[in-house]
Amino acid sequence: MMMFTNPRHPAPPVSSRSPEEPRLVLATTPAGKGVLDGGWWPRSWDPETELPGLIVALHDRYGSIRNVMLNGAAWEGRPRRMTVGGHVLRLGWFVTLGPALMVVITVQGDQLELLVVPPSAPATVAHHAMAAAADAANTRDATDLLATPSAR
Repeated sequence: MMMFTNPRHPAPPVSSRSPEEPRLVLATTPAGKGVLDGGWWPRSWDPETELPGLIVALHDRYGSIRNVMLNGAAWEGRPRRMTVGGHVLRLGWFVTLGPALMVVITVQGDQLELLVVPPSAPATVAHHAMAAAADAANTRDATDLLATPSAR
């Protein structure tokens, strides 16, 4: 699939250095609607630092990523486009999307919903929440996973 950028609004390039390994746990099989496909624990709220490694890991598993939708209030900076691995990624920022949820769309049109654990979360909380988000039997949404007493 060929991707073009608008010359008036080019996608910001991402550093050519290898992105840091994301703290990510994915379900072994894709989840159905309304259920999470895994969890991600970014190290900061900076999308230009955090998203490249995540996108590379998701690409390795699901193929090329077309869009990422995130909470507009939680993140520092809101780039509209980003180039990762030679592919242009469109970013959407929504205040109606909870900060604990990220929606990813592949070029094939598959939708993934990932728990976003706050960078400041304690390791035990983060690991528990990501494991629960990747569990095929999980029926709780992202906000509930972070609010449960067992995740604290």
